Amino acid sequence: MVIVFAQQIEDVVELTWDDVTVTDDDVTVRLGKTEFALPSPLDEPFRHLAAEPDHDLTASHPNSNWVFRGYSPGQHIHGSSLRERLKVVFATRAARLGTLHELTKLGPVPVSADALGYHPSTIERHVVAAATTYAEYIAAARDQRMTS
Repeated sequence: MVIVFAQQIEDVVELTWDDVTVTDDDVTVRLGKTEFALPSPLDEPFRHLAAEPDHDLTASHPNSNWVFRGYSPGQHIHGSSLRERLKVVFATRAARLGTLHELTKLGPVPVSADALGYHPSTIERHVVAAATTYAEYIAAARDQRMTS
């Protein structure tokens, strides 16, 4: 969710099974107002959690609706705990910002913001930053050609 959809850890840990639908054919996840179908292998973690939820064998989570159950009764996992688990694989903030940088190039600001669950001004800042970076690259490449 962080790498593919640029979701903040704090939003990921708050996912419930009302946001995620697992069927034999599809796994869909609702972010903001948009549902996304996850292709294989991206659907596998959700299929695994649906079949074998974390902390399901304890009395602290009877009939819990959290996708990522925490250690405290009835609570989801804390963002810091999930971030710590993921730290051995990737830096969550850098991955999210890199993904957001790329996703903002794919569509209009209101559509991207609505689909990803971000405020339009946040997406607008990333669009401007992406354009600035590209403009600086073009200027540097042009300057390089002129001096060569």
